[in-house]
Amino acid sequence: MSDWAALAECAQARYRDGEGRVHVTDDADARQRQLTRMGNAAAAAGLSLLMQGRRDDAAEWLERAATRYRESGADAPPGSWGRPIGALKARVLAGDWRGAADDAHWALEVGAADAESPIGRYAAALAQLVLEGYDEARVLAESLRTREDFPAAVGDALAYVATEDPLGYVDAIETVLESFETREEYLEDVPVADTVLVLQALAARRGMAAELRSPVLPRPDEGDR
Repeated sequence: MSDWAALAECAQARYRDGEGRVHVTDDADARQRQLTRMGNAAAAAGLSLLMQGRRDDAAEWLERAATRYRESGADAPPGSWGRPIGALKARVLAGDWRGAADDAHWALEVGAADAESPIGRYAAALAQLVLEGYDEARVLAESLRTREDFPAAVGDALAYVATEDPLGYVDAIETVLESFETREEYLEDVPVADTVLVLQALAARRGMAAELRSPVLPRPDEGDR
């Protein structure tokens, strides 16, 4: 079992170390990379706190993550779709739907929907689901679910949320969850199925979230506090 308090403290320490570094460089590329590392650390802290049931504290760190990802985007190389994805996921997990909508517009404005990369189209699909543009999200999801370079179950889950198909969604989200339960590496070494949590939040807005339990998800009696 993971020591979530220790993981949160380590992530917070990495974030604060980044605060001391990001303001002492005039190099735009170095700054955007440091901001991204800070976003990753803040997201790890937020997820670790979420697993402890400390939703308010988690939301504060997730908001920090979204802000740092958004700031890093200004000087990031073209096609750095991880920034808008990270911001969107962090806002959704923090329950900040207004902020998520703002970041969704940002993702679309920088061309995510027209990206050749599946990661860019993933960013656009998330953005459209946040904005409740379900027809647009369906088209984007359909373009992802048959690609060999994108997780099919994630594409399926996006499509089923967009088309409001509860039965299809349950099968897809359980497959996504299994992929997290069986993997050996996690972002920032924090074993949390963050993609599942985001998809569940998006599905919940349509009244079709699945009932899931897993060591890589908050317990319902904790995550719902």
